[in-house]
Amino acid sequence: MATQSKQPAALTSPGYLVPFVTVTALYFIFGFITNLNMQLVPHLRSVFDLPWLQAALANGAFFTAYFVVAAPTSRLIESIGYKKTMVVSLFVQVAGALLFLPAASLPNFWLFLTAVFIVGSGVAMLQTSANPYVSALGPEPSAPIRQNLAQAFNSIGGMIAPVVAGALILKHKVVLDAATLATKTVQEQLDYKISIASTVRMPYLAIAAALVLLGVAVSFARLPAIQATQEFRPTKAGVALLEQSIWSYRHTVLATIGIFFYVGVEVGLAQFMVGYFGLPELGGMVAAAAAAFTFYYWFGALVGRLLGSWMLTKIDAGKLLGIFALLNVTCVLVSISTTGRVAVVTLLLCGFFNSIMFPNIFALGITGLGPMTSKGSGLIMTAVVGGAVIPVILGGLVDHFGFRLAAILPIICYLYIAFYGFVGHKPTHTAAA
Repeated sequence: MATQSKQPAALTSPGYLVPFVTVTALYFIFGFITNLNMQLVPHLRSVFDLPWLQAALANGAFFTAYFVVAAPTSRLIESIGYKKTMVVSLFVQVAGALLFLPAASLPNFWLFLTAVFIVGSGVAMLQTSANPYVSALGPEPSAPIRQNLAQAFNSIGGMIAPVVAGALILKHKVVLDAATLATKTVQEQLDYKISIASTVRMPYLAIAAALVLLGVAVSFARLPAIQATQEFRPTKAGVALLEQSIWSYRHTVLATIGIFFYVGVEVGLAQFMVGYFGLPELGGMVAAAAAAFTFYYWFGALVGRLLGSWMLTKIDAGKLLGIFALLNVTCVLVSISTTGRVAVVTLLLCGFFNSIMFPNIFALGITGLGPMTSKGSGLIMTAVVGGAVIPVILGGLVDHFGFRLAAILPIICYLYIAFYGFVGHKPTHTAAA
């Protein structure tokens, strides 16, 4: 493949700019909700006096939803199309957001997890339908550019979420430890837990209302149907591709593994940083200060996606993906080999180089699938469960071997992504429309 110093393809097909902008707004929603959910971990620890591992089930429930619902969502897309699936996904999120109200009133940890899982299911459905739709709204060569622009709105939502959580959810004036709480009466303990848990009510009620309005707006929006998906629906006769397995498309299967590693390492590093930055040789930051530094990690992802959209007009998507992955390997190696500000800054830089990974892996993974696109999207999106798996493994490695040796896991993840960018993304065959 030649390096893309060629004339860039159009951003969208004629008449598709407004639909592209409309669907891009949805990326803000799932970026905001995903990162808001991550802030629930310390909240649940405060309410239920949980160890970190059990509180982290909130992240596990959210990302596990991708594994459970992504493949069924691809079949739903084949039956009702992308637009209606996006509308359904928004109302699934409404149901999950409203479930936070009784969960906070009781309060009940497992009801919280159920609410998180339902919201995560809606977000997974939205991503499974929105990502291939954005890719299909223009020429295939410019699909990675559209994905990066859309994912920039994901990053904006992700950056705002911790601010909202800090102001509205994590605002407890006093957090009692287990010993102090044990001195209270049963009613006082219950009142205390309800007072902390109740801080989620208004934010999630507001989210539910906003999602209802957005669902209605999308249902009335003029979004063009994607013809390839219509031709693939089971109601159509004589579709030989119905007999094909998506597993026969090597570049799609390898993209699925790439997404698993990418989401896992992105979430894992964000989790890793707070403790890592607290090491004496890195400045011994307290948890609050270390957490504040993670803002730059997510901000780097936003800047990278905006710059990446321009860079993709000059450089082949696979090559840029491989280069950024190798640069992240370098950042991790430098960070664990140094101390002080250099170690901190180089790890934060991973956010910038992470930026183009998800959109590029996804766009390259569905290249050439044609009528099989919804199946490919469903398979790839199941791999977001990496966000529930890799951070747990990374945490175990930190517990047993320390931060520096545990960093071998992020390095392995990035090396695989580099392989996919340079070699693995090239299709061995494509699907006929």
